[in-house]
Amino acid sequence: MLIIPAIDLKDGQCVRLKQGRMEDDTVFSDNPVATAQHWVAEGARRLHLVDLNGAFAGTPIHKPVVEAISQALPELPIQIGGGIRSLETIEHYLDAGVSYVIIGTKAVQDPDFVSEACRQFAGHIIVGIDAMNGMVATDGWANVTDVKATDLAKRFADAGVSSVVYTDIARDGMMQGVNIEQTVQLAEYSGLPVIASGGVTNLDDVRKLKGQPGILGAITGRAIYEGTLKLSEAQQLLDQ
Repeated sequence: MLIIPAIDLKDGQCVRLKQGRMEDDTVFSDNPVATAQHWVAEGARRLHLVDLNGAFAGTPIHKPVVEAISQALPELPIQIGGGIRSLETIEHYLDAGVSYVIIGTKAVQDPDFVSEACRQFAGHIIVGIDAMNGMVATDGWANVTDVKATDLAKRFADAGVSSVVYTDIARDGMMQGVNIEQTVQLAEYSGLPVIASGGVTNLDDVRKLKGQPGILGAITGRAIYEGTLKLSEAQQLLDQ
């Protein structure tokens, strides 16, 4: 299991939001490449990038930044989400050295798009499912749908997606711990590997996730930036 640092990009800077609110951001760095290199030095084996402006715009805004990070760290698996709504965008990111692209809003609006992406880019597609009280949210979390997160994940069980990133919006950036029950339930119901996201705060949260069935990794943001979780310690714990 991996601890995966999040680098959320807004206006060229590394930020953290609270519950996905663009106006409620904290800037942690104005140098995303240096931030990525810092987390690798701390023991990160994969990075989670989010183009926040892209998620709201519906088209990538931070492509040059993502390219710069992948060029600086050519051996590191990188996953990117935010505004990925076309096969051309997926191809561009993979050509730039990114390992996985995360399809979120488009997966809800057009499930067939995910299947086609999996056919064309086998092994490189992750579905991002963001949920409020178990219901899927889209468009940078601006809209909560009437689609159950578990049902959406199940729909992609045989599509060929490599994993699901599951975010509990209510906990994201709030330092309140992971919604382990819903995360494990999603993994069991869909049969897909799940990367937990939202609420990882300290080593206790990592301990609770360790060994849970179907959990491939956990994304952490605010906790490692504010120091309530040390990345190297967390990964060491999972490796034991």
